[in-house]
Amino acid sequence: MVADAILYHPTVAHYLRFVATTVGRDKLLRALQYFSRFYAWYLFRTNNPSRLIAPFEAIKKQFGLSRKVMRLGKNVEHFKAAAVAADSKNMDPVLKYCAIGRQLGYATYLSFDMVTFLDACGVRPMASAKRIQQEAYKAWFIGLTFSAIGGVYKLWLLRQQEEGIDRKDGESVMESKIQERERASTHIQLVQDLCDLTIPSAALSYANLDDGIVGLAGTASSLIGVWTTWKKTA
Repeated sequence: MVADAILYHPTVAHYLRFVATTVGRDKLLRALQYFSRFYAWYLFRTNNPSRLIAPFEAIKKQFGLSRKVMRLGKNVEHFKAAAVAADSKNMDPVLKYCAIGRQLGYATYLSFDMVTFLDACGVRPMASAKRIQQEAYKAWFIGLTFSAIGGVYKLWLLRQQEEGIDRKDGESVMESKIQERERASTHIQLVQDLCDLTIPSAALSYANLDDGIVGLAGTASSLIGVWTTWKKTA
């Protein structure tokens, strides 16, 4: 009876829906990958022996490779999203161009990332793999920058719209509540983008960030992703 109560609990059903999504599994692996990156750095900086550091270095490497497998072919999704944004007639022009830039940046990043897959898993080494991966990071940086700019602009738009709302009107109050939810989700996405920007910034030497900062930022971004995906699968 106890086993039945656990197995048929709504939380278990929610968990199964969550892990059934590729995004859910990816975010969990990503959180572990970047926490391992941080913790390996922490153990190294506190002069711990290599035998304690090695497991976390292995998690960082192997989970990163697993996620690379899960990303194969995902570039098509972002190319399509860019085309849909470009065809949109009702979107604000700034948000439209930011959406196109974001999706094209992500699509280009994933395309370059896919090219380096065989080298990363040791099947077919490529002399140009490092250079291609750097180009991938540049595309990711561009996509994240467009996303962050779009987020800041959207928050400004929402503030402008909020100033024109009549709080005494019932319909306007409902609209205000919708805007509050939209503003909260935009804030969350902006924080996630800023955290993620540390990763290509460090890889491209745009900023002098060590593995501790990048690991913590990546972990925070991943946990936000886990939380949002968990909510979507409720």
